[in-house]
Amino acid sequence: MACATLALAVPLQPRYDVVNCVGARALGKLTATAVKAAKEPGRYHDGDGLALLVGKTGGRSWMVRVQKDGRRRDIGLGSESKVPLKLARERAVLVRSQIEVGIDPVAERRKAAGIPTFREAAALVHAEQKSGWKNGKHQAQWLSTLEAYAFPAIGELSVGIIDAPAVRDLLAAIWLDKPETARRVRQRITTVIDWSVAKGYRDGPLAMAVIDKALPKQRAKVKHHKALPYSELPEFMTALRARESMGRLALTAVILTAARSGEVRLATWGELDLDNALWTIPAEKMKAGREHVVPLSDAAVAVFEKMKQHRRIGSDLVFPGQKRGKPLSDMTLTKTLRDMGLTVTTHGFRSTFRDWVSEETNYPGELAEAALAHSIKDKTEAAYRRGNLLDKRRQLMGAWGAYCSGQQKTVVALAS
Repeated sequence: MACATLALAVPLQPRYDVVNCVGARALGKLTATAVKAAKEPGRYHDGDGLALLVGKTGGRSWMVRVQKDGRRRDIGLGSESKVPLKLARERAVLVRSQIEVGIDPVAERRKAAGIPTFREAAALVHAEQKSGWKNGKHQAQWLSTLEAYAFPAIGELSVGIIDAPAVRDLLAAIWLDKPETARRVRQRITTVIDWSVAKGYRDGPLAMAVIDKALPKQRAKVKHHKALPYSELPEFMTALRARESMGRLALTAVILTAARSGEVRLATWGELDLDNALWTIPAEKMKAGREHVVPLSDAAVAVFEKMKQHRRIGSDLVFPGQKRGKPLSDMTLTKTLRDMGLTVTTHGFRSTFRDWVSEETNYPGELAEAALAHSIKDKTEAAYRRGNLLDKRRQLMGAWGAYCSGQQKTVVALAS
């Protein structure tokens, strides 16, 4: 019989009758020659779900279609340039066998390639990045939130196969009941997945924009730190100074410097220049990651001078805690406030300071923001405010110290 043309050159047909010079072949079976001859974009079937895919750009790869319990999946078997027909058939047989006994062939393949599970990847990310986190509490919570809310759903899955539906579902379970926690979980999952992409364990990141749209809208709740009204501050400071303790002295320093409690608790003697009334906080201790110089009022200098009496041998901490080498705990400051019958927060005194500047002085808001070491969101404005306004801030902090001591109750005018 004369040679006939190969009918399998026609793409997108489920089965082909192949006739060549040797005679009739089995229905739907490709040959090495036919594979090379397949140039038109489409799907060329070999039978039992195995097919050669030819893309519009000429890319050629193997795929096997499997079905189990009513669920159909297309599983890639590799590039045609690297996987010959015989090997593609062997891989297809293996995949079908794995599916039949309930094994996920994709997960098995990734496991064999050394791709970690989400739990393993999260541990690696945490180990790599925790040294860059200033907040020890954040270091501890980073993994614990994933342990509680992500690992039960996706912890044992390979990072290479975690998809948007799985992440959406685990977030949806806490999205409205625990909105702040849910947002943290979302951010940490994204960090792990992005790391996996960078390591080559995934082809691409999660479609977070799609996940966000599929989640219910959270009602924004702005939580402000409870603050003491500035009008009550002079009386409070008198009561605070009535007795002396490590906690009371530290709280006094927090108020007089308008600094964050962590910056005060971690302050070292090497940062202080009491002769020039300056406290230089290094960048690694600052929330914004930039060095911050605090001009000290006379009242603030007096507090630090008093702390010299409590200086401990072998420790450079200004406010040491009970444990050797450890700083004073944040709870000590909170307990001091509670013992005095107040429900305000330590951080709230920064708001007290900001309200006082706005309502009782003529100092500009930008000076108060500089004193609080707040970042400037407007990049153009930031470019023109590279100076630290130290001399002007010295006047401001002097006025604040006087007000806290009950010596200054009138409106303060900014000196020209």
